[in-house]
Amino acid sequence: MNNISAIFKREFAGYFSTPVAYVFIVIFLFLTGVFTFYIGAFYERNQADLEPFFRFHPWLYLFLIPAIAMRLWSEERKSGTIELLMTLPIPIHHAVIGKFLAAWCFTSVALVLTFPMWITVNYLGTPDNTVILASYIGSLLMAGGFLAIGSCVSAISKSQVIAFVISLVISFLFLLSGFPLVLDFFSGWTPQAVVDAIASFSFLTHFESIKKGVIDLRDIIYFAALISFWLYANVVVIDAMKAN
Repeated sequence: MNNISAIFKREFAGYFSTPVAYVFIVIFLFLTGVFTFYIGAFYERNQADLEPFFRFHPWLYLFLIPAIAMRLWSEERKSGTIELLMTLPIPIHHAVIGKFLAAWCFTSVALVLTFPMWITVNYLGTPDNTVILASYIGSLLMAGGFLAIGSCVSAISKSQVIAFVISLVISFLFLLSGFPLVLDFFSGWTPQAVVDAIASFSFLTHFESIKKGVIDLRDIIYFAALISFWLYANVVVIDAMKAN
């Protein structure tokens, strides 16, 4: 735990030592506001809820989270500091977890800073705050899934741009599998069990379920398993580099 904590503190502080963190937070807050109040027609709906706010989170994360994750290992490889990291008496999985948790907490900071949205909707009406809280939890879990994918992909390439593009494509596939157009295509000629299996891999399917205010154990297990799988793959990639 000491190793993980040390790496976490180093990485988390590193986000705020450059303007990148502040630029990301400003862009995230600006886009959530635009999508909620303009594209999501927040006032026109005349409903006291944050459905328009959370509706666009998967698509915001699709582009913004890979931008955070692309530097996790690509920057280490490009600068050569990854060789130094490998010589330290720190297990690789501690380094992977520490870096991931730092990125996840940074994303959490950006998400927490949207609390004025919650205050606003309570001022305008009487929303179901349980549903809003569940949606925040679901959004954070989904962000963790995107980050785990991006962290693993970042370890593959020295180029942050390549890591960003590959992470975006993989993440898009996870979103696409739950898109109604895809599910309708398969439902026409495949058994329902196959359609359900395809949908079960999607961020959208599980996030939409949590967004209704019910945190199902199956959704928690899905995100936990997804994050664990990609972090394990991240460790395997780093170990393979170390062996070479």
